[in-house]
Amino acid sequence: MRILGIDPGLAITGWGVIDSSNRGLTVVGYGSITTKPALSQPERLFQLVRELDIHLDEYKPEVAAIEQLFFNRNVTSAFAVGQARGAMLVSLAQRKMPINEYTPLQVKLSITGNGRAPKTQVGFMVRALLGLTQVPKPDDTADALAIAICHAAHAGNRLQRALEVQS
Repeated sequence: MRILGIDPGLAITGWGVIDSSNRGLTVVGYGSITTKPALSQPERLFQLVRELDIHLDEYKPEVAAIEQLFFNRNVTSAFAVGQARGAMLVSLAQRKMPINEYTPLQVKLSITGNGRAPKTQVGFMVRALLGLTQVPKPDDTADALAIAICHAAHAGNRLQRALEVQS
């Protein structure tokens, strides 16, 4: 299964594509989409979607996993992230791609075994699980790969439970 992980943001959106099979996880591609603050909000959202579409066409993921919005103290940035996330959800939905959403706590728990793990630990585990020589940068990119890995773990658990029910 080819999985696209997305860590949405207006300034920086991380993305990562992995293949998950019975042989393990393989990284296919990853990076980030950066928008300039000088652009208007609609222009930034359009740029995010346009660049996401390029990666969707290139890597052809079967399923997407995206981080759920985590509301902290800064309401203004939460709205901007929410708009970026919404634009990406529309782009994925237009392609009729299955979309799975995970909280930061679920992602950290799946990757590190600790729902409160720091970003450095998440990055270390992404590097180790995918056999990379370095932790992907910026953090948003490592987070996107972590989200994809989280989905692979959850999808594997659902498949295992379904097989147990049938036997």
